[in-house]
Amino acid sequence: MKIDIPEYMPDWIKQHIQLYLENPEKAHLWDSSLGGGSGLLHTLLLITRGRKSGELRPLPLIYGEDNGNYIVIASKGGSPDHPAWYLNLQSTPECEIRVGTKRMNALARSADAHERQHLWEKMAKLYPPYDDYQQAAGVREIPVVILEPLNR
Repeated sequence: MKIDIPEYMPDWIKQHIQLYLENPEKAHLWDSSLGGGSGLLHTLLLITRGRKSGELRPLPLIYGEDNGNYIVIASKGGSPDHPAWYLNLQSTPECEIRVGTKRMNALARSADAHERQHLWEKMAKLYPPYDDYQQAAGVREIPVVILEPLNR
């Protein structure tokens, strides 16, 4: 499976994707001070299928874990619009995730209201800027996405 890194992405994201493809152990940790956090955080590489192009779209994301699932936040830095990767998952919830050297297929879904509260608090402890992003997003409730591995 060939994964192309989209040209439109910022250089630091392209570099992180490339590192994940070449050296997943090293790419697993990300210096969150680049995005307003403090210190190293674990990231996974989410690979979705573009809803318009049909092409594979990789993106590194901070993640947490809950009950054997991986949790990511569709923040887009507090934008009023959902990120493309989230829209891709709404269209095709099957995806691939790479967590360090582990590769697995997963099924994505948005957390329901009850799950969201607990998971949001957990993720905001990992990366406090999420609370600022929610405030900046205005009326858009930032989705919490649960990635359920299919091949545990």
